Amino acid sequence: MKNLLYKELKLALQAPAVLFLALSAMLLIPNYPYYVTFFYTALGIFFCCQLGRENHDIFFTLCLPVRKRDVVSARFLLAVLLEAAQMLLAVPFAVLRQSFDVLGGNAVGMDANLAFFALSLPMLGLFHLVFFPAYYKNPQKVGLPFVKGSIAVFVYVLVAEACVHALPFFRDKLDTMHGAFLPEKLLVLLLGALLYLLLSFLAWRKSLRLFEKLDL
Repeated sequence: MKNLLYKELKLALQAPAVLFLALSAMLLIPNYPYYVTFFYTALGIFFCCQLGRENHDIFFTLCLPVRKRDVVSARFLLAVLLEAAQMLLAVPFAVLRQSFDVLGGNAVGMDANLAFFALSLPMLGLFHLVFFPAYYKNPQKVGLPFVKGSIAVFVYVLVAEACVHALPFFRDKLDTMHGAFLPEKLLVLLLGALLYLLLSFLAWRKSLRLFEKLDL
């Protein structure tokens, strides 16, 4: 597994996926749907899978003495590492955005605060659940799985942003600047992390089953 992950980082990881990490600076944009920042992380994962298809990455990898399940697991680990890097790089921009009191809150929806990161985690887990099983069902058709994953992400974004305007808990406690309502935000962060892990685990298990059945 260690060698496969090294292969993913050296050969599968594409330049756009790395460049998209700089888009964490989008959290500085006033009145913007900040969840879009993490959509670009999903787009970077898609690019890695797409170029892998063009380079016959899966075929050549399976010529090595490795298990199918390890091939899937290594790609999942690459996705998780990209998402973790995006989250970490976004934190200082979120802190800087919070210091711009003159700009006020985000009129579009959730402000760049702790609750925003908490609610972004299930969104990424949902992308895993939709994209990866569809991709590993037939790795030659990577475009349609990404379209399905993108639709799921944008539906999630619409619902999450609508909640800020429609639900008092989201509007009055989660969509607040600085350290207000910190216990509530920490609870949501814990729930978001658990949902991310659960959705990613389900996506991994389903991807394993589908890929192991695939006749290559």
